[in-house]
Amino acid sequence: MGRLTEKVAIITGGAGGIGIAAAKKFIAEGCQVMLVDLDEAALKQAQTDIGSNQLSYCVADVSDSTSVKSFVDTAVERYGGFDILLANAGIEGQFAPITDYDEAVFDKVMAVNVRGVWLGLKHAFPVMQKRGGGSIVITSSVAGLRGSPGLSAYVTSKHAVIGMMRSAALEGSKNNIRVNTVNPSPVETRMMRSIEEGIMPGQAEAIHDQMAQGIPVGRYAEPEDIANIMLFLASDEASFLTGGVYSADGGMTAK
Repeated sequence: MGRLTEKVAIITGGAGGIGIAAAKKFIAEGCQVMLVDLDEAALKQAQTDIGSNQLSYCVADVSDSTSVKSFVDTAVERYGGFDILLANAGIEGQFAPITDYDEAVFDKVMAVNVRGVWLGLKHAFPVMQKRGGGSIVITSSVAGLRGSPGLSAYVTSKHAVIGMMRSAALEGSKNNIRVNTVNPSPVETRMMRSIEEGIMPGQAEAIHDQMAQGIPVGRYAEPEDIANIMLFLASDEASFLTGGVYSADGGMTAK
């Protein structure tokens, strides 16, 4: 029997690198998974690549309350409810000093990375309560634990979801709903390619190598490294863990 047998998970940002890696691991442990993303073409490709009858998808905008309620309702219709929410959707915004940062971009980052998580909690809690509880895992970042010049919106959003998680963990505890964050270091994903290019246009590879050297283990995380801790927090093995901030950073924040 797998670690997630008879459980159902929703994964937002499901067409991205971490979302796909988590879906594969969850499915391998017996879970039914519904991926959520704005990009239907990418969702279809993920479904083809994973190739499992335990996987479905739903196109939705996590920053819109009606859309979030719709994907929650879809999961209830398809599976009778869900036990796990991996609130993983996020965007990086732009790389610019605060004085030059575009206000519309700032608002968009807040809408997806903060409001999107809050709406997920708002609509998931009642469903999970009816199921007798469950696990919510929020993707934060090492950027939620420290500052980073040029990424003020992203850094702010990732700090914000840690505070949100702590409040949600206290609210959810009476209904056996656990809430935690995972805080990755740079991961080998599209988002980091975008950030690297933003830091130094045309020299992203050099920035990648420089940043990797700043991580004690000497490399970026692979999406699977992050998915491993997400799987643990989603499982019953973590039944006593709520309100926690779990770094998956190769020692980056230990310095």
